[in-house]
Amino acid sequence: MTTKAKVIGVNMVKFRKPGTQEPYEVMASKAIQGALEDAGIDYTEIQQAYAGYVYGDSTCGQTALYKVGMTGIPVINVNNNCSSGSTALFLARQAVQSGAVECALAFGFEEMRPGALKSSWEDRTAPLAWAVDRLHELRPELEESGSRAIKMFGAAGTDYLETYGANPDIFAKVAVKSRNHAIQNPYSLFTTPLTVEEVLNAPVISANLTRFMACPPTCGAAAAIVCSEDFARKHGITDAVEIVAQSMTTDTVESYDDPMNLAGADMTWRAAQQVYEQAGIGPEDVQVVELHDCFTPNEVITYEGLGLCSRGGAEKFINDKNNTYGGKYVVNPSGGLMSKGHPLGATGLAQCTELVWQLRGQAGGRQVEGARVALQHNLGLGGAGVVTMYRKG
Repeated sequence: MTTKAKVIGVNMVKFRKPGTQEPYEVMASKAIQGALEDAGIDYTEIQQAYAGYVYGDSTCGQTALYKVGMTGIPVINVNNNCSSGSTALFLARQAVQSGAVECALAFGFEEMRPGALKSSWEDRTAPLAWAVDRLHELRPELEESGSRAIKMFGAAGTDYLETYGANPDIFAKVAVKSRNHAIQNPYSLFTTPLTVEEVLNAPVISANLTRFMACPPTCGAAAAIVCSEDFARKHGITDAVEIVAQSMTTDTVESYDDPMNLAGADMTWRAAQQVYEQAGIGPEDVQVVELHDCFTPNEVITYEGLGLCSRGGAEKFINDKNNTYGGKYVVNPSGGLMSKGHPLGATGLAQCTELVWQLRGQAGGRQVEGARVALQHNLGLGGAGVVTMYRKG
């Protein structure tokens, strides 16, 4: 038997640039305390906890959680690259939905260093080596050195433009849209407006990719409390948000086919289709979306992966402003990873927080009118794609 899983409490701290943040355990404990206060429950009600982070030693989750309380519950540390936060949420939801527990906590945090992502280990096989090797087979013109993530998402963007003949300015238009949304978000790292010209004329970091098309390294934390329908009812909670469906996918042999699939396009498509099948409703019923825009080409590719528009239809979708207020969907009202920031372990739970606020009508100046169904997409190369659908009430 399964039970409905409800999100009853969310919170996040304002994301910050590396070097200006509080220690990870302080950021995480503040986010957790805020989620508990939002839910109106005591920490002693939590039966399991899942901690998502990438850069940190083992049991960092316990260290962060012990600042809130020490009740002897299971604490599971999760590292799934940029989808670590959503993986923690996936496990918390699964524990509740299976009936194993009535109330679980998912939280994520990250203290990042300035500059492009890099491995902490140089004396063992890199987990993305297989994907980078294949990328160089597909794109032999790429330099051997440099950031793996920049190369992979840059190549995915180039592949998209070549496949569909789209105008490269779509990547800049997405960056401008996301920054315009971020202006209304007090939790956003960047709130200065951008123009298409500024984005296109910024320093080039890869083919068809400039600095303003890439998310910044960021530090922060976020948390969500998931419970059963019975638990919410017993505690008189009336503003719970239901997790209608959720799916996590990993790579298949098709991931080798092209640069877009190497960057997670196929994982996204399969996860989205599974969610729509589970929910019994499709993308046409969604009003608001938080998706993984670590680089703006990925946002463009993900529009199609989530079925928000047809394959090859992203350029028209963007030019018709169907990704913003007044259009078919509002995508990344928070400002997304591009402007809100991307502390790897916290990102998925910050997305969850934003969507819960939207469905409750608590998003202030960025509120999406009439939001009843929300969609979340979080991607980690190497790989894990997590898609989650939420419903009001």
